[in-house]
Amino acid sequence: MELILDAKATLGEGAIWDARRGVLYWVDIEAGRLHQFDPANGSDRTFDLGQRLGTVVPRARGGVMLATQHGFAALDLVSGTLTFWADPEAHLPGNRFNDGKCDPRGRFWAGTISLDRQPGAASLYCLEPDGTVRTMLRGVTNSNGIAWSLSQDTMYYIDTPTRQVTAFDYAPDTGEITHPRAVVTVPPELGKPDGMTIDAEGMLWIALWDGGCVSRWDPRTGRLLERLEVPARRVTSCAFGGEDLGDLYITTARVGLSEQELAEQPGAGGVFRVRPAVRGVPAFEFLG
Repeated sequence: MELILDAKATLGEGAIWDARRGVLYWVDIEAGRLHQFDPANGSDRTFDLGQRLGTVVPRARGGVMLATQHGFAALDLVSGTLTFWADPEAHLPGNRFNDGKCDPRGRFWAGTISLDRQPGAASLYCLEPDGTVRTMLRGVTNSNGIAWSLSQDTMYYIDTPTRQVTAFDYAPDTGEITHPRAVVTVPPELGKPDGMTIDAEGMLWIALWDGGCVSRWDPRTGRLLERLEVPARRVTSCAFGGEDLGDLYITTARVGLSEQELAEQPGAGGVFRVRPAVRGVPAFEFLG
């Protein structure tokens, strides 16, 4: 486990590898800052957005798409121009966007959270490539990790307080999700499930907030397969990257830690990297 970027982010999140460009994107939610890390030269370019920033996904036509405090937006990485697309929660100023990913058909799914963590106050949305926004789930509390099975017929989703990964039947052509069922339950002593990705064997990797690790689970059996310890308690997201998708990048947070805890976890808020004995799969891009 290597600390590759001692960023001291307040709330690092949203790690995703852009295979086309060979860079890692990640965000510092509370700082409203997008990071573009290039492992080839160790550079970490930043973009200050001026508002909280939940997550980022690559965009096939260039640049990235963001889920921000005030909705979905496109960012031109050359000019720095931010163009807003839609804000489905403009009527809910106490909410902000949180985690999200693109599905196999290039739709951008992202969910919200209330700033005061009000139960059931959030939702999960889907931004179509044509700009249409659909509400996919209501009554969510902390919309977090999301991934699709290798067969593309199942969507996995985390609403953190449930401590579960919920699987849905997923229809690629329409994006509809049906038949929810719990496939993984994270025991309280392991931490809270946060960001999530999937590997080339169809296993789920889950970052565990206050668990100091990333964990690998079999969604067919619900069994914990592996834990990789991270020298920071508040582990937030993970993403496979590198030329062979064999590197696992991990974001962490410093928010809410005492001075003593920060002294004990000097790498908190940094980005870590490790090579597990499995590879990932390319992240889907937004096709709008």
